[in-house]
Amino acid sequence: MSTAVGTEGATGETAGEACRDTVAETSAAVGTARRRGIADWRPEDEAFWEEAGARIARRNLVFSVLSEHIGFSVWSLWSVLVLFLGPEYHIDAAGKFTLTALPTALGAVLRLPYTFAVAKFGGRNWTVFSALLLLVPTVLAGIVLRPGVSYGTLLAVACLAGVGGGNFASSMANINAFYPQRLKGWALGVNAGGGNLGVPVVQLIGLLVLATAGATWPRLVPLVYLPLIVLAAVGAALKMDNLTSMRNDRRALREVAKEPHSWVMALLYIGTFGSFIGFGFAFGQVLQVQFHQQFDTPVKAAYLTFLGPLLGSLVRPFGGRLADRWGGAKVTLWTFAAMAGGASLVLVASRHDSLPMFLAGFVALFVLSGIGNGSTYKMIPAIFQAKARIAVAAGADAGTAERDSRQRASALIGLAGAIGAFGGVLVNLAFRQSFLAGGSGDAAYGAFLAVYAMCFTVTWAVYLRPGVGPMRGV
Repeated sequence: MSTAVGTEGATGETAGEACRDTVAETSAAVGTARRRGIADWRPEDEAFWEEAGARIARRNLVFSVLSEHIGFSVWSLWSVLVLFLGPEYHIDAAGKFTLTALPTALGAVLRLPYTFAVAKFGGRNWTVFSALLLLVPTVLAGIVLRPGVSYGTLLAVACLAGVGGGNFASSMANINAFYPQRLKGWALGVNAGGGNLGVPVVQLIGLLVLATAGATWPRLVPLVYLPLIVLAAVGAALKMDNLTSMRNDRRALREVAKEPHSWVMALLYIGTFGSFIGFGFAFGQVLQVQFHQQFDTPVKAAYLTFLGPLLGSLVRPFGGRLADRWGGAKVTLWTFAAMAGGASLVLVASRHDSLPMFLAGFVALFVLSGIGNGSTYKMIPAIFQAKARIAVAAGADAGTAERDSRQRASALIGLAGAIGAFGGVLVNLAFRQSFLAGGSGDAAYGAFLAVYAMCFTVTWAVYLRPGVGPMRGV
């Protein structure tokens, strides 16, 4: 059954009355498991937004955040589980970094198809399916985690946890379609920040299991998530909506792939989100390997592992708000400058074996990457909105230009999200190689510093230097 929000042909009926009728119809449908669809969605129409749009969008945002949050927890599950893998598992530090790199890689690959799945199957439908799919890696992890399991089996099961990483892209593409341009920074920041909180939450659950049941019970961590996954799927089925006006334009991805700004944004997202997810997966291992005397047991590392991801997740909506006010490019520029400072502090702390300075630098990197996550996602729709204004000024139809802007922004969210997530793979591989070759993470910290300096330069050159035209300050 499909409900149309807004009735264009209703003679003598005001827009407000039509919207109120729509809300009533939607409310009546809540609690059913049947397919629902919204045919007419006009978030840029302020009267429509005030009467019906904001309420419906907020409801979808809430349940989108819940599903994405659990997806992030499953995706980062192995950042916790590797802390349980003691000598009886016969896995060295390099092997553990590989276990955390694999789910990061699969999550990155899945982000592109997940983005387009929303328009093809519907945001509500895909959220239900993708949530239920999380049962596969959690159940398998609960079955295989015991001494004597082969390393190959652990690699395969860890890799499957990557399905949780795809949820982010579909969730962001869906929420991007629900909100008007003026609120995208906030909405996408809340959606992403609530999802990112799944990283510290699963680490806190791991800490709780380590502190109570002990390191011999890693299977308890994934089993905690089984009822939560079912809850997220049921909530999405009952409360979310499909926007039937969303369409996958096959040209959109091709056009986005040809657009130079797409690759610039992919690079900037590697620097922000790639840092966040990479550090989130690796931080506990880094503490154990680099400061092994202070963190000689898994529970000691777990006490600090969650702190950085928690703060980085909480500030992500703040990054979106700052970008809404000051422009995404300005916030992104100064975020990268500060991240270069944070990487420098970590490098100095590593060379002087200073744990307090090391923790301060890493927490700063988590916080700054969270702010940068919010500001870069504000830039994506702003870029295509600027292009739509240029097209309209040249004589293009305003409605067509707006629709193309949304389709291309959604396509770039998928592309940049997929490429940016590979930054997390690179972070884990950088740590692996650095510790293998030199016994410390110094080479990795130096590489991060160079990447942030490059991203700062690119942001200024493309979006903030004088003479860049209508893209300046997006």
